[in-house]
Amino acid sequence: MKFGVNTFIWSAACNQTIYDLFPLIKAKGFDGVEVPLFRRSNFPATDLRRATEANGLECNAATVLVDGLSLISEDRGVRCKTLRHLQDLVKLAADANVKVMAGPIYSPVGYLPGRRRTMDEWKWAVDAYKLLGDTLVKNNVILAIEPLNRFETFFINTAADATAMASEVDHPNVGILFDTFHANIEEKDIAAGLRMIGKHLKHVHTCENDRGIPGSGHIDWGAVFAALRDLKYGGWITIESFGFALGDLSAAAAIWRDIEKTPEAIAFEGIQFLKKC
Repeated sequence: MKFGVNTFIWSAACNQTIYDLFPLIKAKGFDGVEVPLFRRSNFPATDLRRATEANGLECNAATVLVDGLSLISEDRGVRCKTLRHLQDLVKLAADANVKVMAGPIYSPVGYLPGRRRTMDEWKWAVDAYKLLGDTLVKNNVILAIEPLNRFETFFINTAADATAMASEVDHPNVGILFDTFHANIEEKDIAAGLRMIGKHLKHVHTCENDRGIPGSGHIDWGAVFAALRDLKYGGWITIESFGFALGDLSAAAAIWRDIEKTPEAIAFEGIQFLKKC
């Protein structure tokens, strides 16, 4: 397994301020970072690649749909625009040597229409991921689709939902991101959820139940790592949390208080615990 940290702990941006942290992140035992990749216009692919390689770090990307983009919009024009947007992001990811793009890449976080998903929405998403497949292969990028809890999306909430989606798409470069924070809300048994995903598991976010320091809450980490071992998972174990005063990003993640003494403690104490696991 490889250990990563999402830079949302420090900033909503990807810039020199983040690059300056890379030596410390490496020294604390991380193998890589996970950075935001939301828009084509402000993603510094060349600078990011240079900075990660200079510090011996690998790189992945956290992706969400912004600016009204959605793969499940009733508007076919919006769906087509979103697919082109994702194709462009995959190419940018490759320029930065990003290997995994992960997140709820189907509709905007917080979009809750007050109903269950429709069969049309499901089909639109499946079709889009299939069409994205060639671009993913050409650029050697994995797409990891993330189930979110019911308070953040209505579309994919559970391991069962995500597994059904990945199975229907049936593409080697399209799989699932499993996040223990969301699973803590939606799964009867987090480890059973991981085992259900099985071969479709492409990425893991190791988040405590309150998004604090892994090991400080009530996630059953022993069961989580036992399931990962059973699956012979050799991918990324990434700590994802959010800074306490990042404006819109903190609000989107519902961070209304200081979860720990410092955001850095989540990363640097968390990795010590996870490596013991």
